[in-house]
Amino acid sequence: MKYSTEMMQQIAQEFAEMIKTAIMEQAETEEGQPTIAEIERGMREGLRQIGQESLGLMLSSMQKTPEREIACKCGGRLRYQRKRIARVISVFGKVSYSRAYYAGCECKKGKSPLDEVYGLVPGAVAALLAQAGVAFSYDESPRWLESYLLLDVAENTVRSETEQMGELQAKAEKEWIAQSQKESNLQERQRQPGVIPIQLYGSMDAAKVRTEPRPKKGEAKEAHEDWRDMKTLCWYEVERVPPVQQTTRQRKKVEREQPALRAKNMRYFCDISEAEEFGKLLWATGCRLNADLSPELIFLGDGAVWIWNLVGKYYPQAVQILDWFHAEEHLEAVAEAAFTDLAKRAAWLEPVTQNLWDGQVEEVIQACQALAETCQKASQASSYFSNNCQRMRYDRFRSAGYMIGSGTIESACKQIVTQRLCLPGAQWEVEGAIHTAKARASWLSGTWSSLCQARSALPLGI
Repeated sequence: MKYSTEMMQQIAQEFAEMIKTAIMEQAETEEGQPTIAEIERGMREGLRQIGQESLGLMLSSMQKTPEREIACKCGGRLRYQRKRIARVISVFGKVSYSRAYYAGCECKKGKSPLDEVYGLVPGAVAALLAQAGVAFSYDESPRWLESYLLLDVAENTVRSETEQMGELQAKAEKEWIAQSQKESNLQERQRQPGVIPIQLYGSMDAAKVRTEPRPKKGEAKEAHEDWRDMKTLCWYEVERVPPVQQTTRQRKKVEREQPALRAKNMRYFCDISEAEEFGKLLWATGCRLNADLSPELIFLGDGAVWIWNLVGKYYPQAVQILDWFHAEEHLEAVAEAAFTDLAKRAAWLEPVTQNLWDGQVEEVIQACQALAETCQKASQASSYFSNNCQRMRYDRFRSAGYMIGSGTIESACKQIVTQRLCLPGAQWEVEGAIHTAKARASWLSGTWSSLCQARSALPLGI
């Protein structure tokens, strides 16, 4: 919309006079002369109130004389009922306006034409509130919104909008799971697969979330808490880091004949569920990315049994790589437990670590077994390396140009769980934790706009 310069100057002059009067009145009180920062904040608050009032008045004035009947989307007819008050949250705050409301069709759905004309849907500012909710704690979000946008909203409003975004994500994932289990859909995907990634990575891990069950109606609330695993999945691609962009750590990798790689196009998914249920999400999201059709599918993870069980079940053709740093840490733990003398510790650790780097896992196992009788850590490590032997052929993986560190999924757990759900004092109901995490995962994945569209499609509250 464009406004004439003369009109804006007239309004600005009137507003300036109003602010000037307020400044003069304050200067005569004990508060004294306001600072420029106080003046600016007062002007912002005044403009917000004007916008809030003006928007409501403008929308109400745009309501024309109602027709007796209008067409319904189902093909039936809707009859005029009365004028009803609608309330929406705008960038100016909560705005109320009056418009004609129609109902009475056999489909049982009502309609307000004015809402459709001006795109009055709850998703406009709801997305902004939810965005604050995925970035900050729910008690901090209102302060952030008030400070930057002068939006006065309650903590529960931010919580509700954020969790609703997560609920929409959960609903979409449920539909993906259903589609991925239909033979007809899978056959159609085989015929017309769309884009198939030449190389795709997948990683899974879990992080702890503190939860508190909600008592049922009529039950006494007991002081009880639990820690639940928020399982996290990341699909991603990798690219080589140009020499000019390489960090010191990446340059050292190159010196050790390891390509300097970094993840890109990360897509995150998460849930608090048993491994079997999470596997359905793994398969469904993989189908959407054609992971099973990729000629080069690589999975990276730590030694958790549930991870490799799911990979083996859904993607048996994938290359399985156990994170190098987890494997190396096991050797360091053995050396520390078996040798108190630092020189002897280093003398054992250096060659066995080199063997691991060279993919000579059998020699690593033998080195651990030689210490097993007197060192429990060595006995445990022997089993660990034996169970993951084929996932530790690091010489082959490096030659193939594969990434061998699972830092991408560890970063995902940190960003989704640690930085948002594990804030000091945070304690969640399971459903709230899941929906908040799913909303944040969507934001980090760059798929937020799809949730905003789904949110905008919901009916306007009246």
